[in-house]
Amino acid sequence: MTKIAIPSRDGQVDEHFGHCSYFTVLTIGPDNAVAAEDTFAPPAECGCRSNLVETLLGMGVTTLIAGNMGQGAADKLRRSGIAVIRGASGPVGEAAAAYLAGTLKDSAELCTAHGHECLHPLQ
Repeated sequence: MTKIAIPSRDGQVDEHFGHCSYFTVLTIGPDNAVAAEDTFAPPAECGCRSNLVETLLGMGVTTLIAGNMGQGAADKLRRSGIAVIRGASGPVGEAAAAYLAGTLKDSAELCTAHGHECLHPLQ
């Protein structure tokens, strides 16, 4: 089974990966349908400076679908073996369905909103 994590806020894909309200984790069954859905609150620190990647790996997450994120977070996720898909928006379920249908591709853009470009040295 595949697990997908999506930074979320009120059922929508959150634009700010490292500062989302919660993560929605979807378990995808062999029929490419959602078999289970869980949520968890992220750590308060910036996504690339926290233990978030280790938490996601411990849950078995292999793909992260996000609105956007900084370079530090994207690099840390990828080095850990988690695929990063940026450019998602709208309801979490619709973003997951688009990814599973092959219509959601990584936008390759980095978050620089609010004057914050996450380029922290990685720990």
